[in-house]
Amino acid sequence: MDSVELKLDAGEIHVHLRHHDMIHWPCPECGAACNLYDHQAERQWRHLDTCQYQTILHAEPPRSECREHGVKVIRLPWAEPSSRFTALFEALAIEWLKAASQKAVAGLLKLSWDEIHGIMERAVQRGLKRRQREPISQLGVDEKAFRKGHSYLTLVNDLVRRRVLYVAEERKQSSLDGFWETQTAEQINGIEAVAMDMWDPYVASVRTHLPEADSKIVFDKFHIAKHLGDAVDRVRRKENKILKAAGDDRLAGTRYDWLRNPVSMEPKDRKEFAELRNSGLKTARAWALKEIFLRLYEYVYERPARKHFRWWRNWAVRSRLQPMIEVAGMLQRRFENIITYLQHRITNAGSESINAKVQWVKYTARGFRNKRNFIHAIYFHCGGLDLAPEPTK
Repeated sequence: MDSVELKLDAGEIHVHLRHHDMIHWPCPECGAACNLYDHQAERQWRHLDTCQYQTILHAEPPRSECREHGVKVIRLPWAEPSSRFTALFEALAIEWLKAASQKAVAGLLKLSWDEIHGIMERAVQRGLKRRQREPISQLGVDEKAFRKGHSYLTLVNDLVRRRVLYVAEERKQSSLDGFWETQTAEQINGIEAVAMDMWDPYVASVRTHLPEADSKIVFDKFHIAKHLGDAVDRVRRKENKILKAAGDDRLAGTRYDWLRNPVSMEPKDRKEFAELRNSGLKTARAWALKEIFLRLYEYVYERPARKHFRWWRNWAVRSRLQPMIEVAGMLQRRFENIITYLQHRITNAGSESINAKVQWVKYTARGFRNKRNFIHAIYFHCGGLDLAPEPTK
C-alpha cells in the first residue's frame, strides 16, 4: 500500500497500491518467469465498502515480457482481467444477485443496471468455461415464452442434476441443433433418454444428432395430459353453451374442476364434482377418457400397455366427441414415442420446476429488454454453474 485518501464529501476512500521491486514477473499465459516490461496507466477498482464509504483501489498494473507470449499484463491478486471491480466485490454482488433482482442489487451497491448485469454476465461466462464435460444420461427439452406474441426460448435441461445446460433463441430445429455442437461424441452417445413435447422441429433435431433416437425420445406425460385436458375443455365449452340456452348452469364455472385431481378438492367440492362426473354429460365422458388414458403410465410391461391403448383409442373414436377423436388420432400417430416411457420412466417434471424458477427470474426483473439478457439470467440462476471470481477461490 502506498497511500490512503479519504474524501468525505464524496463518501469515498481511495487506496493507492504499489508493488515491491521484483526481478521476475510471471507470464499470465504460461507462468514463466519474465522481465518487467513496463506498467499500464493507472486503473481503478471498486472494492468492498469501508463502513459507509465506497472504497476505490488505484494501481498501475505491471506488464511482463514473455519470449513465447509477448508483452502481457500480469494477473492481479485482487481482480480478474478487464474487470473494474475487485473479486471480493464481485463475489458479494453475485451472492446478492442470487436472491434479488438486478435492479435491487444495483440500487443497494450504487451501480448502474449495465454494471450489475456486466458482473452477472462475467460470472456466467466463467461458469460455462469451468463446466466439466461429464456424462449426461437424461435430457429434457422445453420451451419458454420470452414475451407475448410467440417469442420463445429453447431450453435443454439435465434432468438428473436439475440444471439448464443450453439456452437458444426461438424454438426452431436450428435452435436445438446448436446444443449438440456443445457436446462431445462421448457425451452424445451416453444420452439414454430425452423427455420432450411433440414439437416436430425438436423431434427432427434429436433424430438428426442422437444415435438410436427413436428408442430414446419420450414424449412428455404432462404435455400429453395437457392435450387431453384441452380436449376435455373444448367439449365442456360447447356443451355449456347448449345447456345454458336451456337454462341449465351445471357446467358454469367448472372449467378448472375438470383439470384438477379430485383428491386435492375440499370435501364439499369433491362431492359436487362426483355428481357431475357420474352424470350423463358429454364432458363427463370426455373427462373419463382423459383419466383412463393416463392409466397407461401405471403399466410395467409394454404388451398390456399397448392393449390398453388400442382399447382406449377404439372407445375414443366411438365416443362421437370430436375433440377426443382428434386427440386420439394425434396420440396414435405419436404412440411409439409415448410407450418409450415404460422403458425410461422419465418426464419433463424436472424441466417444469426449472421453468418455475425461470418464471421467478423473469418476474423479479419485471421483464427483460432483450433475449440475450434473459439468457444470461437463466444460466446464472438455473445453470448450476461455479460463478465465483478466480482470485476468491
